[in-house]
Amino acid sequence: MEQGLLHNEVENLYQEVLALLKRLIETQSFSKEEDQTAQMIGDFLEAKGVKYNREQNNIWAENLYFDDAKPTILFNSHHDTVKPNLSYTNDPFKAIEKDGKLYGLGSNDAGGPLVSLIATFLYFYAQKDLKYNIILSATAEEEISGVNGVESILKHLGNLEFAIVGEPTEMQLAVAEKGLLVLDCVAKGTPSHAAHPNNDNAIYNAIEDIEWVRNYEFPKESPWLGKVKMTTTVINAGYLHNMVPDECRFTIDVRVTDQYTNQEVYETIKAHLKSEVKPRSLRLNSSSISEEHPIVRAGLELGRTCYGSPTSSDQAVIPFASLKLGPGLSTRSHSADEYIFLHEIKEGIELYIKILEKIIY
Repeated sequence: MEQGLLHNEVENLYQEVLALLKRLIETQSFSKEEDQTAQMIGDFLEAKGVKYNREQNNIWAENLYFDDAKPTILFNSHHDTVKPNLSYTNDPFKAIEKDGKLYGLGSNDAGGPLVSLIATFLYFYAQKDLKYNIILSATAEEEISGVNGVESILKHLGNLEFAIVGEPTEMQLAVAEKGLLVLDCVAKGTPSHAAHPNNDNAIYNAIEDIEWVRNYEFPKESPWLGKVKMTTTVINAGYLHNMVPDECRFTIDVRVTDQYTNQEVYETIKAHLKSEVKPRSLRLNSSSISEEHPIVRAGLELGRTCYGSPTSSDQAVIPFASLKLGPGLSTRSHSADEYIFLHEIKEGIELYIKILEKIIY
């Protein structure tokens, strides 16, 4: 498409999805409570002539000339939000345009990326002879890594070649993302009166294990994500000053790189600790995509840069190649008076289209 026509079409799409984003901001959609925003997105697609599917609070749609013989790209982003923190000075549920910014809860995470992907999907929706199919999914429960989000609908989407996960990355290429492993540990000991000798104090036993957690370094280092990071974040034991407790409970937060699976990291930790170690979940694995992947190379050709993301997203439950990419800035997420620049949304749509044009025709 000629540059002038592309600009005009992007401008029209931008105005339409900006109006959608404002309505999404003004509709409460905490994780597990996204029914209204799911319907809003479905209604928007239907008004554009797009048939959509819905399961629980997840919406998805296929491009018009979907062909089972072709590989498929998934465009995925989420429409749930965290609860607003107490430091907001604006109404978090009011979409406010001011100084070139759009304020409101979920504007940056992930409203801007979501509506930019919706606009991109609509741009390609009715085009014939594409090399790839496209499936758009607007999903739930991302903020709590819930089981009823994108993970729950993958079985309906067929063979997926790769995904673009819409999150705020300043439209840079997040080619790797750390996984999350939370371990609940129990150090055992012998209960006794504090006045008597006791060489089996559960608290001291826990301290030995916590010191190992503090000092151990996994040998493999990721070029994008660095080292696996382990942090003891919770500890609890005892209730009387004169009684040695029989157990001490503590929690380890582990950020896993693409050099290990969560299972491998869990097995290593369990082998070194005397305490009982139980994972809350093993499903939130790290992810990565090759720098040689066509979608990454297309982004690099347009001046984008690669980096490793320390924050988790739906990539953790997408079991195939995925690239995290979207307008907005990650550090604005979950902040007071969250916002996204209006120009970031428009530029996000343009860049999504330009990157995809390099591989889809």
